[in-house]
Amino acid sequence: MRPKFAANIMESRRYDVVVIGCSTGGLEALRIVLGALPATFPLPILVVCHTALGAEGLLVELLGRSCVLTVREAVEKQSIAPGVVVLASPGYHLLLEKDLTLSFSADLKVCGARPAIDVLFESAADAVGERLIGIVLTGANNDGSRGLLAIRQTGGVGIVQDPVTAVAPEMPQAALDIAGADYVFLLSEIAPFLMRLVEEG
Repeated sequence: MRPKFAANIMESRRYDVVVIGCSTGGLEALRIVLGALPATFPLPILVVCHTALGAEGLLVELLGRSCVLTVREAVEKQSIAPGVVVLASPGYHLLLEKDLTLSFSADLKVCGARPAIDVLFESAADAVGERLIGIVLTGANNDGSRGLLAIRQTGGVGIVQDPVTAVAPEMPQAALDIAGADYVFLLSEIAPFLMRLVEEG
């Protein structure tokens, strides 16, 4: 287990949502993390993975083969559900509303991306506050850094993939530099830790 940067996270607390952001190398990273979660995992998982426009269906299919959780593309106004992985659609920012439904935005790109990780993370932090778990994985830009900072500032848990192990270390390193982290993990350590958090909450 990588060093822990905050001392008060493993207290008893209920969590409502997991948000994950990734880019270059993200498919394999998501396969490892999501593929290790059991069918009984009780939280919704929202994912922004930078992909080419039109590739969202392929991403859903590939991840669906790799994990026992249900994997779906985001649908506007849909409520999130326990144990369901929702992938943002290319071309639209994905946001989580306070009533725990999804919304889309065609606003300008953030960090050169739409959907942007920052947009999802910031909206989720505003929606659920300390009951949020945010994870930044491999990627080649700094998207997710500002969003992870928002998560940590509202009392949520911030997890970052160890940059040394990432296919593209820029994104996790930027997250550490800008937002810090409560935990820095190898990919193989993330799913077991998530189970510990939800079991002890």
